Amino acid sequence: MSDGPRGTIRLAALTRSYGRTTAVDGIDLEVRAGELITLVGPSGSGKSTILRLIAGLDRPDGGQVLVDGTDVAAVPPHRRAVAMVFQDYALFPHLTVLGNLTFGLRVRRVRRAEADRRARAAAERLGIGDLLERYPDQMSGGQRQRVALARALLRDPSVYLLDEPLASLDAQLRFATRADLLALHRELRTTTIHVTHDQHEAMTLGDRVVVLAAGRVRQVGPPQQVYDEPADTFVAGFLGSPPMNLVPGGGVLGGDEAMTLGVRPEDLTLDDAGPVTATVEAVEALGSEAILLTRCPDGTRLTVRTGPRPGVGPGDEVRLLADRLHRFDAATGRRR
Repeated sequence: MSDGPRGTIRLAALTRSYGRTTAVDGIDLEVRAGELITLVGPSGSGKSTILRLIAGLDRPDGGQVLVDGTDVAAVPPHRRAVAMVFQDYALFPHLTVLGNLTFGLRVRRVRRAEADRRARAAAERLGIGDLLERYPDQMSGGQRQRVALARALLRDPSVYLLDEPLASLDAQLRFATRADLLALHRELRTTTIHVTHDQHEAMTLGDRVVVLAAGRVRQVGPPQQVYDEPADTFVAGFLGSPPMNLVPGGGVLGGDEAMTLGVRPEDLTLDDAGPVTATVEAVEALGSEAILLTRCPDGTRLTVRTGPRPGVGPGDEVRLLADRLHRFDAATGRRR
């Protein structure tokens, strides 16, 4: 390995196809040592394939995977300094938590006493020190997830690869476990690549977010920057819930046929002097906020995010004021 910072990753022109399907299409990406990046995109965008290529569980058709400056193409998975955590946890059902944690160490010929000591230390760090004698089917999903993370921790890797590790958890537990992951990363500062389909997870966890579609990188940047300045109409429509309103030709928002105008739902406000007239078709009351689904006289539909009590209902006519308009090229979809 090189003398550079431990845990740097560079993907250079990386490609992988399965039959006629191209899963990864010329990916170029650099991950800095100690960075936590999130890969987000729709199903089939290549997120998990990228992790498998880095881990050595799959081989690229072209390009390179460089870890700490070294091409790892010829390095078998068990010799790569990476630890991977899967969505299904992959715990041995017939082993206790302690048995699951020490199994890999024992395979690597670590002495039993040392393996037990290291396993107990990792379990304490993840808050599962009192579960060491339990079996996987005696634990909750969140507890099993912590066991999987503790097992990865024991490898002392240069890189953690997390493949949708929170997807099986309920919303409340997912929120708490996200906080645990962030705290663990701040403590260890180990390079981490976290794959998720959940944009909230991607935005809250990542130092940078990588938005993927059809095996290609569409945008890379700090979460707020990617949200505020989407590189194209795909990113604009993918990030955000509800997504950005996109109006070809500008329509009621102005502009011309050479562009598509976009406005986030939170940047549309109810204003008696607003230039845009619309009729409320539905109101989604979400407690802390409300989402208005509206239709303009020309048929354009605009989604509006308001406070919890907007004071309007279906059938009401409203006037809207648009702030922070985004301009995209109508032909290419790229940001202007």
